[in-house]
Amino acid sequence: MKDFIIVGGGLAGLCFAETAFLHGKTFTLISDTSHNATGVAAGLYNPVILKRFSLPADAALHREYMLPFYDAIEKRLDTVFMHQLPIYRRFATIEEQNTWFEAADKPALSPFLITEVIHTKYTGLTSPFGFGRVAGTGYMDTMAFINAYQNHLDANGCLKNETFDYKALQFGDDFVSYKGIKASHIIFAEGFGLHANPYFANLPLDGTKGELLIIKAPELKLDVAVNAGIFILPVGNNIYKVGATYEWDDKTVFPTEQGKKELKEKLEEIITCSYEIIGHLAEVRPTVKDRKPLIGTHVKHKRLHLLNGLGTRGVMLGPYMAKLLYESVVEGKEIPKAVNFTRFKV
Repeated sequence: MKDFIIVGGGLAGLCFAETAFLHGKTFTLISDTSHNATGVAAGLYNPVILKRFSLPADAALHREYMLPFYDAIEKRLDTVFMHQLPIYRRFATIEEQNTWFEAADKPALSPFLITEVIHTKYTGLTSPFGFGRVAGTGYMDTMAFINAYQNHLDANGCLKNETFDYKALQFGDDFVSYKGIKASHIIFAEGFGLHANPYFANLPLDGTKGELLIIKAPELKLDVAVNAGIFILPVGNNIYKVGATYEWDDKTVFPTEQGKKELKEKLEEIITCSYEIIGHLAEVRPTVKDRKPLIGTHVKHKRLHLLNGLGTRGVMLGPYMAKLLYESVVEGKEIPKAVNFTRFKV
């Protein structure tokens, strides 16, 4: 009998799989490619929410925990998917500079917001008022992470590539069973696919559609990620990810002309060089109205557990949320109310 069945092969499911592995637990991970927002995400990690100049709860702790977590995976799988990279906030006005300095004076933000204005000039990028640099940032190559980890699981007989059939899930007194696989617990980490899950479908996972462009711009020559209302992320060979849109009504995974138009208009407000669009991606992020994850144990079925709602900050949140859920399931520790899905009455 396995210790866990894990449903979902995106960031949340793989972080829980790694956590189980680190504790010597056995598991089978079941995944298909539907509603996998990890694969099309930019993968940027940044402790600071630059739009509001705020620091999410425990952001420094989450960053401190995730770095050795992912580093251990890279070393074990002999791969690289994490990249340290500065994020520069482009100032559009003197007022934005002043707001930056005011935020940098706050004790929680001061370790991350560098107070020196950077006046580096990048060909093809307008920056009349310079940049502010955020410390402790970078990005994950999300597809490299997923592919490396799932290939590793497949090679070790721990992966089933199929769509989960909820009707095939059975319950025993001290186990769950799915198509011949018995386990002590089952972890659901399906992202926006949660809405098809009859055990947790009533939770307020709103979902936010995001689109991004992949462009080739040989003249741009950026060696940092730039935040300017949208982000421009260099990923090598003159290729950049540009994003992202936020759409709350459309829950499909299809790129739209409206999304492309919005990104092009914002991009062309800040760059003056030519570029070629070589890709256009879309997915629905698993977001919650209070911007906090959904983790915990089903009220009735004590062997059913949830790891979801990582939203736009999944790279940073995934490892620590997996830790909290694992410690709750195996060690009986209490999940903080702020991220326990029982904060919602459903």
